[in-house]
Amino acid sequence: MKKVIIIGASSGMGLEVAKLLLAEGCYLGVAARREDRLEALKQLAPDRVITAPIDVTKDDAPQRLRSLINDLGGMDLFFYSSGIGKQNRTLTPDIELNTVNTNGMGFTRMIGEAYRYFAEQGEGHIAAISSIAGTKGLGPAPSYSATKAFQNVYLQALEQQSNARGLKIRFTDIRPGFVDTDLLRGDFRYPMMLKPEKVARQIVNALHNKRHVAVIDWRYSILTALWRCLPRTIWRRLKL
Repeated sequence: MKKVIIIGASSGMGLEVAKLLLAEGCYLGVAARREDRLEALKQLAPDRVITAPIDVTKDDAPQRLRSLINDLGGMDLFFYSSGIGKQNRTLTPDIELNTVNTNGMGFTRMIGEAYRYFAEQGEGHIAAISSIAGTKGLGPAPSYSATKAFQNVYLQALEQQSNARGLKIRFTDIRPGFVDTDLLRGDFRYPMMLKPEKVARQIVNALHNKRHVAVIDWRYSILTALWRCLPRTIWRRLKL
């Protein structure tokens, strides 16, 4: 009966993963900016779900996370599924800065607090949804792809630090392709769209198998491998 904290559980992949973990018998502490959106999830297992309002962009977010952990009676797995992203071909300032604030500062704020908790406890598992967008700089979404690359490297650095300190903290960097959630809904139709329910099952499987990096799905594993092989001289000429 693991105790799991999920940040960003009100919709999308965070919600779907929460449902699967509940079905496995886990106890959940779930958080989002609007607590009322978590009520339907709580009704699935009122005795095993605790909710809390947490805005990762706010300075009090780490303290709210600690309170949620205490209310749950501890934490074995920290699952981070919060983030924003938009195409921004005209480089509108608000979009760029809000994305950096949420995906950069907010991510660091919450992952850092979970890491400190597990360092005190001596063990734990940190999993976060980043994206294949961190593989290369994507012209249509500059701040989004940049912050996802930041997340990839940050988790890698913490994993190295944890090993050097002799801490038993496991990390799972989950990198999905395009998923059919509110984040990507709009006028533009993305290729190879994945269903959130299917992605959630692969995420839970990656957690059980203690994967370090999980690219979802196999088609995106091939795609990102090809991206990495392309030299900058070719990449910068691509019209995405």
